Amino acid sequence: MTVVLLLSGSTRAGSTNTAALRTVQAVAPEGVEARWYGGLTDLPAFVPEAPEPAHPAVRQLREQLAAADAVLFCTPEYAGTLPGSLKNLLDWTVGTGDLYGKPAAWLTVAAPGRGDGAVATLASVLGYVGADVDEQSCVRLPLSRTDIGEDGLVASPAFRTGAAEAVRRLGARPRDSGTDRIESGIR
Repeated sequence: MTVVLLLSGSTRAGSTNTAALRTVQAVAPEGVEARWYGGLTDLPAFVPEAPEPAHPAVRQLREQLAAADAVLFCTPEYAGTLPGSLKNLLDWTVGTGDLYGKPAAWLTVAAPGRGDGAVATLASVLGYVGADVDEQSCVRLPLSRTDIGEDGLVASPAFRTGAAEAVRRLGARPRDSGTDRIESGIR
Protein backbone atom coordinates (compact mmCIF):
# COMPACT_ATOMS: atom_id res chain seq x y z
CA MET A 1 0.00 0.00 0.00
CA THR A 2 1.34 3.42 -0.97
CA VAL A 3 0.55 6.26 1.43
CA VAL A 4 -0.05 9.73 -0.03
CA LEU A 5 -0.34 12.51 2.54
CA LEU A 6 -2.92 15.16 1.58
CA LEU A 7 -2.05 18.74 2.63
CA SER A 8 -4.55 21.57 2.15
CA GLY A 9 -3.17 25.08 2.36
CA SER A 10 -6.56 26.49 3.31
CA THR A 11 -7.80 27.20 6.82
CA ARG A 12 -11.22 28.37 5.61
CA ALA A 13 -14.34 26.33 6.37
CA GLY A 14 -15.96 25.33 3.10
CA SER A 15 -12.68 25.58 1.19
CA THR A 16 -12.69 24.23 -2.37
CA ASN A 17 -9.06 23.18 -1.83
CA THR A 18 -9.98 21.09 1.18
CA ALA A 19 -13.04 19.66 -0.60
CA ALA A 20 -10.82 18.71 -3.54
CA LEU A 21 -8.42 16.78 -1.29
CA ARG A 22 -11.26 15.15 0.66
CA THR A 23 -12.56 13.99 -2.73
CA VAL A 24 -9.09 12.67 -3.62
CA GLN A 25 -9.22 10.71 -0.38
CA ALA A 26 -12.61 9.27 -1.35
CA VAL A 27 -11.59 8.29 -4.91
CA ALA A 28 -8.03 7.09 -4.28
CA PRO A 29 -7.48 4.00 -6.41
CA GLU A 30 -6.72 0.55 -5.08
CA GLY A 31 -3.19 0.35 -3.72
CA VAL A 32 -3.13 4.01 -2.63
CA GLU A 33 -4.07 5.14 0.86
CA ALA A 34 -4.73 8.87 0.85
CA ARG A 35 -4.25 10.18 4.41
CA TRP A 36 -5.54 13.52 5.55
CA TYR A 37 -3.23 15.94 7.37
CA GLY A 38 -5.35 18.17 9.56
CA GLY A 39 -2.85 19.94 11.80
CA LEU A 40 -2.16 23.09 9.76
CA THR A 41 -3.70 25.46 12.29
CA ASP A 42 -2.09 23.64 15.24
CA LEU A 43 1.48 24.39 14.18
CA PRO A 44 3.26 27.11 16.10
CA ALA A 45 5.11 29.84 14.23
CA PHE A 46 8.38 28.51 12.87
CA VAL A 47 11.41 29.39 14.99
CA PRO A 48 14.76 28.15 13.64
CA GLU A 49 16.19 27.63 17.12
CA ALA A 50 13.10 25.89 18.51
CA PRO A 51 13.96 23.77 21.54
CA GLU A 52 13.85 19.99 21.44
CA PRO A 53 11.75 18.05 21.95
CA ALA A 54 9.69 19.68 19.25
CA HIS A 55 6.19 21.06 19.83
CA PRO A 56 3.63 18.19 19.68
CA ALA A 57 2.10 19.54 16.45
CA VAL A 58 5.55 19.67 14.82
CA ARG A 59 6.27 16.10 15.96
CA GLN A 60 2.93 14.98 14.50
CA LEU A 61 3.73 16.68 11.18
CA ARG A 62 7.13 15.01 11.03
CA GLU A 63 5.66 11.62 11.90
CA GLN A 64 3.01 11.92 9.19
CA LEU A 65 5.56 13.02 6.60
CA ALA A 66 7.87 10.15 7.56
CA ALA A 67 5.02 7.64 7.19
CA ALA A 68 4.02 8.98 3.77
CA ASP A 69 5.43 7.72 0.49
CA ALA A 70 4.36 10.93 -1.29
CA VAL A 71 2.64 14.26 -0.60
CA LEU A 72 -0.17 15.96 -2.53
CA PHE A 73 -0.81 19.67 -1.90
CA CYS A 74 -3.84 21.79 -2.78
CA THR A 75 -3.69 25.43 -1.80
CA PRO A 76 -5.35 28.74 -2.44
CA GLU A 77 -3.37 31.82 -3.35
CA TYR A 78 -3.35 34.75 -0.92
CA ALA A 79 -1.83 38.07 -1.96
CA GLY A 80 -0.07 36.43 -4.91
CA THR A 81 1.64 33.63 -2.98
CA LEU A 82 1.11 30.75 -0.54
CA PRO A 83 -1.05 31.30 2.53
CA GLY A 84 1.14 32.04 5.54
CA SER A 85 -0.04 28.93 7.38
CA LEU A 86 1.15 26.61 4.58
CA LYS A 87 4.45 28.47 4.26
CA ASN A 88 4.86 28.05 8.02
CA LEU A 89 4.32 24.28 7.66
CA LEU A 90 6.92 24.13 4.90
CA ASP A 91 9.35 26.20 6.98
CA TRP A 92 9.23 23.46 9.63
CA THR A 93 10.66 21.06 6.99
CA VAL A 94 13.63 23.24 6.04
CA GLY A 95 16.82 21.59 7.17
CA THR A 96 15.12 18.50 8.57
CA GLY A 97 14.98 16.35 5.44
CA ASP A 98 11.26 15.65 6.02
CA LEU A 99 10.50 16.20 2.32
CA TYR A 100 13.93 15.42 0.85
CA GLY A 101 13.57 12.99 -2.05
CA LYS A 102 9.87 12.47 -1.32
CA PRO A 103 7.59 12.54 -4.39
CA ALA A 104 5.34 15.59 -4.25
CA ALA A 105 2.74 17.21 -6.47
CA TRP A 106 -0.08 19.71 -6.32
CA LEU A 107 -3.65 19.89 -7.42
CA THR A 108 -4.74 23.38 -8.47
CA VAL A 109 -8.47 24.10 -8.32
CA ALA A 110 -8.26 27.79 -9.26
CA ALA A 111 -9.55 28.89 -12.64
CA PRO A 112 -6.93 29.30 -15.40
CA GLY A 113 -4.93 32.50 -14.85
CA ARG A 114 -5.45 32.37 -11.09
CA GLY A 115 -3.41 30.65 -8.38
CA ASP A 116 -0.18 30.71 -10.39
CA GLY A 117 1.68 32.71 -7.73
CA ALA A 118 0.92 30.07 -5.10
CA VAL A 119 1.99 27.28 -7.45
CA ALA A 120 5.24 29.07 -8.32
CA THR A 121 6.06 29.64 -4.65
CA LEU A 122 5.16 26.06 -3.73
CA ALA A 123 7.38 24.74 -6.53
CA SER A 124 10.23 26.96 -5.36
CA VAL A 125 9.98 25.91 -1.71
CA LEU A 126 9.60 22.22 -2.58
CA GLY A 127 12.73 22.50 -4.70
CA TYR A 128 14.56 24.19 -1.85
CA VAL A 129 13.71 21.40 0.61
CA GLY A 130 14.65 18.73 -1.93
CA ALA A 131 11.22 17.24 -2.61
CA ASP A 132 10.96 15.23 -5.83
CA VAL A 133 8.23 17.19 -7.66
CA ASP A 134 6.37 14.92 -10.06
CA GLU A 135 5.26 17.25 -12.86
CA GLN A 136 3.07 14.49 -14.36
CA SER A 137 0.98 14.43 -11.19
CA CYS A 138 0.58 18.22 -10.93
CA VAL A 139 -2.82 19.02 -12.40
CA ARG A 140 -5.27 21.90 -12.70
CA LEU A 141 -8.87 20.84 -12.17
CA PRO A 142 -10.81 24.10 -11.66
CA LEU A 143 -13.64 24.14 -9.13
CA SER A 144 -16.12 26.65 -7.82
CA ARG A 145 -18.00 26.53 -4.52
CA THR A 146 -21.10 25.32 -6.40
CA ASP A 147 -19.20 22.16 -7.42
CA ILE A 148 -19.12 21.02 -3.79
CA GLY A 149 -21.98 18.81 -2.67
CA GLU A 150 -23.69 18.82 0.70
CA ASP A 151 -21.36 15.99 1.73
CA GLY A 152 -18.37 18.32 1.24
CA LEU A 153 -17.09 16.37 -1.78
CA VAL A 154 -16.84 17.19 -5.47
CA ALA A 155 -19.43 15.25 -7.47
CA SER A 156 -18.12 16.03 -10.98
CA PRO A 157 -17.10 12.79 -12.74
CA ALA A 158 -14.42 14.69 -14.71
CA PHE A 159 -12.89 16.06 -11.50
CA ARG A 160 -13.03 12.67 -9.78
CA THR A 161 -11.39 10.94 -12.73
CA GLY A 162 -8.64 13.57 -13.00
CA ALA A 163 -8.00 13.57 -9.25
CA ALA A 164 -7.88 9.77 -9.05
CA GLU A 165 -5.42 9.63 -11.95
CA ALA A 166 -3.17 12.29 -10.39
CA VAL A 167 -2.99 10.49 -7.04
CA ARG A 168 -2.48 7.14 -8.81
CA ARG A 169 0.51 8.55 -10.74
CA LEU A 170 1.95 10.18 -7.63
CA GLY A 171 1.45 6.99 -5.62
CA ALA A 172 3.27 4.99 -8.30
CA ARG A 173 6.47 7.04 -7.89
CA PRO A 174 9.26 5.15 -6.14
CA ARG A 175 9.99 6.30 -2.60
CA ASP A 176 13.48 7.55 -1.78
CA SER A 177 15.19 5.04 0.51
CA GLY A 178 16.82 7.83 2.50
CA THR A 179 20.34 6.81 1.46
CA ASP A 180 20.90 10.10 -0.38
CA ARG A 181 19.79 12.04 2.70
CA ILE A 182 22.21 10.22 4.97
CA GLU A 183 25.11 10.60 2.53
CA SER A 184 24.44 14.33 2.14
CA GLY A 185 24.14 14.84 5.90
CA ILE A 186 20.42 15.70 5.83
CA ARG A 187 18.38 13.81 8.41
